[in-house]
Amino acid sequence: MIRRAKLPEIDDILEITKACTSFMIEKGIYQWNEHYPSRIVFESDIQREELYVKTVDNSIIGGIVISSFMDEEYAIIEWLTQTGKNMYIHRLFVHPDFQGQGHAQSMMDFAEAYARKNGFVSVRLDTFSQNKRNQGFYETRGYKKLGNVHFPKQSKHPFHCYELVF
Repeated sequence: MIRRAKLPEIDDILEITKACTSFMIEKGIYQWNEHYPSRIVFESDIQREELYVKTVDNSIIGGIVISSFMDEEYAIIEWLTQTGKNMYIHRLFVHPDFQGQGHAQSMMDFAEAYARKNGFVSVRLDTFSQNKRNQGFYETRGYKKLGNVHFPKQSKHPFHCYELVF
């Protein structure tokens, strides 16, 4: 089941994202670190009602942020659609024990269906330039790579921006 996250679940969410961070670092992918994603970021996501979690047997195994807010870093990108009625995906995560089982696919299906149902013209996101698996994941779903942004607190490497137009 996919549903909105609740504030009391922050510790569980942080535990999962720390496991994801360790898993990526073991594979040489330095996308997340001890500073990101943080408790403050997730609390803000929950307060804006933008963080959704996926549960299996009533336990959280992953999550996704679905937002209509465009980060200022994205302003330099030449998007395929006019900025205004776009949805943004952030912080998609699945606990390493549950990866490779279609959970990220189902959360993206959920987010894209939410965007269509609510009249958004596209979905925008970024993914780490050193994470080839994620790039393939989004490209297979029809997302187009458009340009790069930088998040210096996360990495010296850029993040590729993608957009899926409906």
